[in-house]
Amino acid sequence: MIQVPPLKTFDPESFGHVGLVIGGESAEREVSLNGGAAVGAALRRKGVDFRVFDGPALLFDAIRHGEIDRVFNLLHGPDGEDGSLQGALQLMKVPVTGSDLASSALTMDKVRSKWVWERNGLATPPFEVFGPDDHDYRRAIDLLELPLFVKPTGLGSSIGISKVKTEDELLPAVELARKYGKTVIIEREIRGKEYFAGVIGGLALPLIRIETPREFYDYEAKYESDDTQYFCPCGLEAEPEEELKALSLKAYGLLGASGWGRVDFLMDEHGTPWFLEVNTTPGMTDHSLVPQAAAEVGIDFDDLVWRILETSL
Repeated sequence: MIQVPPLKTFDPESFGHVGLVIGGESAEREVSLNGGAAVGAALRRKGVDFRVFDGPALLFDAIRHGEIDRVFNLLHGPDGEDGSLQGALQLMKVPVTGSDLASSALTMDKVRSKWVWERNGLATPPFEVFGPDDHDYRRAIDLLELPLFVKPTGLGSSIGISKVKTEDELLPAVELARKYGKTVIIEREIRGKEYFAGVIGGLALPLIRIETPREFYDYEAKYESDDTQYFCPCGLEAEPEEELKALSLKAYGLLGASGWGRVDFLMDEHGTPWFLEVNTTPGMTDHSLVPQAAAEVGIDFDDLVWRILETSL
């Protein structure tokens, strides 16, 4: 039985004036707005004094006028998860939920995350990196073999990701990924089941396994489709699940992540986990994974929002 840590405070006034920052200008704006509406409703039910800010500019103005004491960050993608917001708030001496500047920047960069994991003996799908001036995409086919996944290096929600099964599909996939960043990563496909480990504080939540009739767990499968199936309990025996949760916490910690987040990995037919990425500001919509896993150990949505806010204390 998972032991859920006690709350740090029961007094909403201990948070002071909270700025809930959502939306922004990244390609993940709609996901952030949807999750922000749910988080705002939970904060209201909990009696927390908060204001909503669409993007960081108005938030910074309010901080300069002494109107905000801490920030609940629900910005996804660039400006919210890449360390930019965290660094600015650090200079302004305003606490924020989740990971700090350095770990936010590292987890947002899929390439450097994978280098850290490789250096520390964690498996991650083999890959090739293509910078702005590198167009030798045939190299990925020669070294990694088809099928492949093409991804922008600094975006979430599966935006800009394509599965490539033929050589003719490669260039259009790269062109799509480059719309969301100058550097592209091309990975070998790992065939297996997809798992997600939510983290809140130092607690790894029960694993979630997903199944989708689509080619992979893309944007539509995550946020729009009613055909995606979520399994929590995930179907594993207790001992291997605990081992995978421990490995997920290791993957999370090696990147310096803290507060709350989610670790994504695949498990192949031999039982080897292949780590994909760490998300330091996961979705909080009605399709999102961390709330589902938290509910499995008795943490309802409002309690989860409170615990996330506590990571700023």
